[in-house]
Amino acid sequence: MDKGAPEASPPCARCGKPAQLQCPKCAELKLPRENAAFCTQDCFRAAWSSHKSVHPKPGALASQRSPEGWKYCVRKGRGRALELPRFDWTGPLRPYPISKMRVVPDEIEKPDWALDGIPKIEPDSDLQKRVEIKTPELIERMRETCRIAREVLDAAARVIKPGITTDEIDRVVHEETIARGGYPSPLNYHFFPKSCCTSVNEVICHGIPDARKLDDGDIVNVDVTVYYKGVHGDLNETYFVGNVNEASKQLVRCTYECLEKAIAIVKPGVRFREVGEVINRHASMSGLSVVKSYCGHGIGELFHCAPNIPHYSRNKAVGIMKAGQTFTIEPMINAGVWNDRLWPDDWTAVTADGKRSAQFEHTLLVTETGCEVLTARLPSSPEVFPWLKKP
Repeated sequence: MDKGAPEASPPCARCGKPAQLQCPKCAELKLPRENAAFCTQDCFRAAWSSHKSVHPKPGALASQRSPEGWKYCVRKGRGRALELPRFDWTGPLRPYPISKMRVVPDEIEKPDWALDGIPKIEPDSDLQKRVEIKTPELIERMRETCRIAREVLDAAARVIKPGITTDEIDRVVHEETIARGGYPSPLNYHFFPKSCCTSVNEVICHGIPDARKLDDGDIVNVDVTVYYKGVHGDLNETYFVGNVNEASKQLVRCTYECLEKAIAIVKPGVRFREVGEVINRHASMSGLSVVKSYCGHGIGELFHCAPNIPHYSRNKAVGIMKAGQTFTIEPMINAGVWNDRLWPDDWTAVTADGKRSAQFEHTLLVTETGCEVLTARLPSSPEVFPWLKKP
């Protein structure tokens, strides 16, 4: 058997030089060597104040085993585990145990995956290849559903603060959706175990609400979709948790601006591929990258359908916008590289380098002269973004 090539020394987390030393605490916790290696004791001491943030806080690992009866999600939602899965985590965040799937009352109209986790109509629909022009009646139902989705997301935004768990955010989303007669579309969709997605810090999308408490300085995206009167309405926003550093503020604001600039070009005759050009141009100007693995999508009676709308440049999306089409634009912007990895739950997508990611999403209707943002903020929406606050 041939001997493998000797492993290259990782770079020093502080100065970038080849490093042979490793933080003893990281070694004890079996954290990845990336960002834990140092060339000298001096570099280690100089970096300690910022480096120590990658270590789980005292009692955090114990708290992951509580509350009683909660377990880790595995196998894309189809399984549960008692122990934290082994994985080469890319950043400081770890999954926590999740609660049992929430119950939806019998009288609520449900999509076809609600009981067994398997969509039946969506995969084989001709709307996976053909972009539907919605009827006026269908558009009116979508307006109503999208407004409900906005109200639900706003309710979630109001409870976000340090110390709240993402499971508690999911409870609010679930109860607010049910109270309005809707079904939370993500619940049991391809076995997804929760009623919304909560994506914290380096999570790009599809984060599963769990027992972890939000820390001061975190950012968290909440992605809500509501099924009501036979149609879906989909939106998400990224929020600040307490006092957030300047780099995270800039990331979130740039992501918001990417979506706004993309919406501004939506009108009949525009190629779907142009959306990615606009988003990529603005993100690149700020030194940020655009995720390529996930895209916007058509929406209506189906949760996901044609068209696919990539958010990156030089994409090969086909087709042009026409009045009556409805779809989402939902750019995911990373502070570091665009690449992503999947956690062992097979849902949670995280940045490959462990740096932070932000996202915003709206459901849009193409009109004769431009577009209507069906999930637009309401006068009652909480003022959570400094750049939108009234003087």
